Amino acid sequence: MSAPPASLIPRPLLFWTGVALTCAGVAEHLWMFVDSASMHFHMSMMDMSPAVMWAAMAAIVFGVVLSGIAVVQPRTAGPAAAPAEVRATTASRRRLIAILTFALLVDQMKPATLAFISPGLRAEYGLSAADVSWLPTVALTGTVLGSLVWGRAADRIGRRATILIASLLFLGTTVCGAMPTFAGTLVMCALMGMAAGGMLPVVYALMTESLPPGRRAAIMVLQAGLTTTGGYMAASGLAAVLIPLAGWRVTWFAQLPLVLVLIALNRWIPESAAFTARQARAEQVPASALFKPPQTAKTLVVSAYAMAWGLVYWGFITFLPSQLESTGRHGMSAVTLLFLSSLLAIPTCAVGAWLYMHWSARGTMVVYAALTVAALLTLAAVGMDGSRPVLLATVMLLFAGTAGVIALIGPYTAEIYPLALRGTAGGWAAAVGKSGGAFGPPLIALVLSAPGGIRTAAVFVALPMALAGIAVAVRGSNPQVATPTPEDTTVLDAELDDLVGSEAVAAQAATTTPLPVKGGTQT
Repeated sequence: MSAPPASLIPRPLLFWTGVALTCAGVAEHLWMFVDSASMHFHMSMMDMSPAVMWAAMAAIVFGVVLSGIAVVQPRTAGPAAAPAEVRATTASRRRLIAILTFALLVDQMKPATLAFISPGLRAEYGLSAADVSWLPTVALTGTVLGSLVWGRAADRIGRRATILIASLLFLGTTVCGAMPTFAGTLVMCALMGMAAGGMLPVVYALMTESLPPGRRAAIMVLQAGLTTTGGYMAASGLAAVLIPLAGWRVTWFAQLPLVLVLIALNRWIPESAAFTARQARAEQVPASALFKPPQTAKTLVVSAYAMAWGLVYWGFITFLPSQLESTGRHGMSAVTLLFLSSLLAIPTCAVGAWLYMHWSARGTMVVYAALTVAALLTLAAVGMDGSRPVLLATVMLLFAGTAGVIALIGPYTAEIYPLALRGTAGGWAAAVGKSGGAFGPPLIALVLSAPGGIRTAAVFVALPMALAGIAVAVRGSNPQVATPTPEDTTVLDAELDDLVGSEAVAAQAATTTPLPVKGGTQT
């Protein structure tokens, strides 16, 4: 594969100037952190120069804005010409998968780190449990907003540009580890959440448009599940090694080299050929099209599935460790539960990927929703006083079900929507699922106070998951047999020619002969 064309970044000098300014601002904050070593890295006690801090923050903001402007393709530049210079090969696709997987890994580390910094942050700032609970709430609210904003941006300015801007925000928000006040930490965590919220749906859109049909769905399902696991494990490993040495703040700065590597790898992240072709010939489709025919049913089904997962994961599972520990009989700690959930994601996602590719996307989603419902109803039946083997098996089943649900929803959404709405739809689905972090915990806390406690709560969250599974079964569609629009037919021709690189397939795509696929035909 030849070297990527320079036009991938329309204004490279402006881009790297912005990166340099951002790095300079981050370096100044890093130096202040290092300078706090004599105070055990408690920067809330430092006598800092406001002028220096504001200058460093201004450099970060100005640098991110400059670089963001630099990566957006000018409307008059004729963007359809650039992808034709690059022909996809097996090696280039594998490299793209590896880079985007790395991007998701870095993305998942950001919110995962919140679980490990809370004790140190609470001790340094002298916060109550209620005060520190604002940290995940603000961060998750940021992810909701980020999912909506960046998902829409992916359909307006491009998949590649959006990924780069999110990466630049990752770079700038590493200074969360140098905030001298809790309020400043909350602001930076909100911005961090906005960057993290936008990466997943954009990556899924780019993967869908950059890989040939067939195995790409399985690759994306595996990617979704394993990066979630890897992000948590990487964050926990860094925390275990570094926090005893340099306090909670170092966990943010430790991610700086990873973000710089991600930005350096940008030259091997091409823009989607299908997206640039559409940009050259079509007007923008408004975001409101998600809620208009023929997309209405898809959006309602995807929303129900994502909302049900968010309520179970952010609401019910948040309280499960404390409920288990309150019995004092099972020896199940919160750390053990999180570790089990991480390990179970690996075989769960592998099975889900196989079923998704070889059987049915819709059927696989129904199966994992049913597993989650079965686990919740079993917990409702046995309660926290059941036998240890039954309770452990039920908890493992619950984690397996929810891990499969979240691994499937992103790739499924990317595949069932047309090109013009793919990023917007992915952002919407991600935002709906993460919104469970805002309303789920207080809602489940209220239900736990009702008669029946954990049993009532289990039934309460099982109901929307069951309804979501039924909605997928009745109104969901398999991506392989979804009827393409005329625009998607043209895009498919381009993808088969530019991305698959097979002369036989390209010749077939140039005719009106349907392409045989599992479960139906594709035109």
